Amino acid sequence: MEGDFIKINKWLLPVSWLYGCAVNLRNFLFDVGVLKSHSFDIPVISVGNLTVGGTGKTPHVEYLVRLLKKDNHIAVLSRGYKRKTHGFIIANEQSTAREIGDEPFQMKQKFPDITVAVDANRVNGITQLISQNHTIDAVLLDDAFQHRYVKPGINILLVDYHRLIIYDKMLPAGRLRESKDGKNRADIVVITKCPKDLRPMDFRVIAKDMNLYPYQQLFFTSLDYDTPYPVFKDDAKETLTLGTLHDKHVLLLTGIASPEQLVKDLTPVAKTITPLTFPDHHDFSHKDLQLINDTFYAMPEPKVIITTEKDAARFYSSSSSELLSKEVRSALFALPIRIVFMLEQEEQFCQFIKSYIHKNSRNCILVKGKKREPKEENPNRIVFK
Repeated sequence: MEGDFIKINKWLLPVSWLYGCAVNLRNFLFDVGVLKSHSFDIPVISVGNLTVGGTGKTPHVEYLVRLLKKDNHIAVLSRGYKRKTHGFIIANEQSTAREIGDEPFQMKQKFPDITVAVDANRVNGITQLISQNHTIDAVLLDDAFQHRYVKPGINILLVDYHRLIIYDKMLPAGRLRESKDGKNRADIVVITKCPKDLRPMDFRVIAKDMNLYPYQQLFFTSLDYDTPYPVFKDDAKETLTLGTLHDKHVLLLTGIASPEQLVKDLTPVAKTITPLTFPDHHDFSHKDLQLINDTFYAMPEPKVIITTEKDAARFYSSSSSELLSKEVRSALFALPIRIVFMLEQEEQFCQFIKSYIHKNSRNCILVKGKKREPKEENPNRIVFK
């Protein structure tokens, strides 16, 4: 399992050591209280990772939204990576991916009844959210594991199965943003993107190697897929299901950090797969769009293009997407991704989250007579037995 998709540049290890020293110093200053972490009298759940690149944050945040939105007013706060704006913004129906980022845009499109906001300063973002809307019951922080100025009630750490942090190295030799010991801050650790055919022994080996504390909970999730839908509905000429891909040549268009599992999952259900990959959060240029056109035309019939919802968000908001040919636009489908818990752990996970929200709900806080102001301690933190 060690080294699966992991490439370590040994020549850069001295630079990684220097980078690690700086990160460790920053964490030490937070640990001893020189740098202050703020908590809030409202449930705050952080979902993040220790690595650069995708670990499945968005589908896991979406899972939490689906779990909680029926009985709670949920707000999702993100930094809005690669957006062209600054400061605190609450998304509305007119917001674009350029204004709030592709992942918040995707979240608002899928869940229009929740509050979605962006702010690089998470303390200010939460403060603005709860001061402008007193009905918010909980805040989900997207990609905030290293943002230690906020101390969430539950810290969820996501670890890609294909790049386990226990085998990785610090930037720039590897992909770790900080030492693997940073996992000790997590209340819940989720191994994501697991192959569905993992053996019981594989789970036990990972659990042992992760070396978690007794108060930390370990979960395993895999990816599953819903029915593809046309990115440009007005141009679509057909409907598509995963079952109808078996006789089609698929151009798999991705601008995500780790497309390997997606390629692996779709290969058995398609006639052929032609991957066309771009960097994570990639802004498609005129040259890129022409490449998509040319690659599609070079493929045999019948053919279709599958992309991720995150990539589709950038096509929605880009005026340059008009450079895609009519044939390409009609053949372009977005594939929704959702997570599935393994080892029958879903009920346990849901109970953890719901119990935390209930015990720290707005009503309970009002009964205690507390004010919704940031504090330096963390009364929301719970220890799972």
